[in-house]
Amino acid sequence: MKPCPKVVEQILDAIRESQSICVVGHIRPDGDCIGSQLGLGLALKSLGKDVAIWNEDPVPDKLRFLDPDRLVRKPHNGHHFDAVIATDCASLDRLGRVVDHIGDRGIFINIDHHASNTRYGDLNWVSPKEPSSGELIYDLCKWAGWKLTRPISTCLFAAVSTDTGSFQYPSTTPDTLQTAAELVDRGADLGRICEEVYQSFPLTRVKLLRHVYSKFRLTHSNKTAYFWLRQRDYAKAGATTEESEGLIDHIRAIEGVQVAVVFEEVEPTLTRISLRSKNEHVDVSAIAKVFGGGGHKAAAGARIPGQPLGVQRRILTAIRKSLESAK
Repeated sequence: MKPCPKVVEQILDAIRESQSICVVGHIRPDGDCIGSQLGLGLALKSLGKDVAIWNEDPVPDKLRFLDPDRLVRKPHNGHHFDAVIATDCASLDRLGRVVDHIGDRGIFINIDHHASNTRYGDLNWVSPKEPSSGELIYDLCKWAGWKLTRPISTCLFAAVSTDTGSFQYPSTTPDTLQTAAELVDRGADLGRICEEVYQSFPLTRVKLLRHVYSKFRLTHSNKTAYFWLRQRDYAKAGATTEESEGLIDHIRAIEGVQVAVVFEEVEPTLTRISLRSKNEHVDVSAIAKVFGGGGHKAAAGARIPGQPLGVQRRILTAIRKSLESAK
């Protein structure tokens, strides 16, 4: 077992002293966010804590099997919490409207693995070397001596698996694989996770995927691939924004492509970008940071105001410069 960091000891002390605890996560939650929130929330409930699990956005359909009791709820007023714990959230604004409902609190704890984390908590455990926040929650449970039940293990395995691309991303470490093995040993429902997360998609997502394959573009000598998702594209497919999760991997996988980008229309003059890099010398988190975003070296994003084509031009220019400097 790895040595327990001092900040984790402080976090465990704060949890022992707290009875009412709210576990919060970022807007448009992915598998790591939901898995970490639920894994930690269930562990705290098993200790007899009064636990609320809040997110501005609902659990994506493909992850609902992790939350059969519908524990993840929208935030609301009228609650005091002895402690609030944010998981997998790099900055306060990424909590969205949750922030407006957690002001009446004691200590604020920030547990995350993003290098771009702004250290917004009273206690900040930020470990960018870990490929997922789920692995951090697993380590927290181990250091605390908390029982890893089958539901907790399933949630944490889903968190670790999804944020490592099912253990395909270079961020995956030997410790990650050891964590996954121990979670399966403790009952993680591997078959259900594979079926729900990786092998079952609604027809609406397939229609979005058809749009991706018909509309993607290549530039920079075919080293950059990108596509747009506009609101009309979602409407045409009958899809929701959560169904775009993972679509970028289809253009990232094209042979010769080193950087993949999705431009998503949030509003007419607000674009959400997602970036992926296969070139170890192209740090997309550095690109995203220039535009007010952040993330990891190989996966990052930002929300950028401005005219759509102007945003596209600026991002593609930044990628071209990064590719040129990586030669």
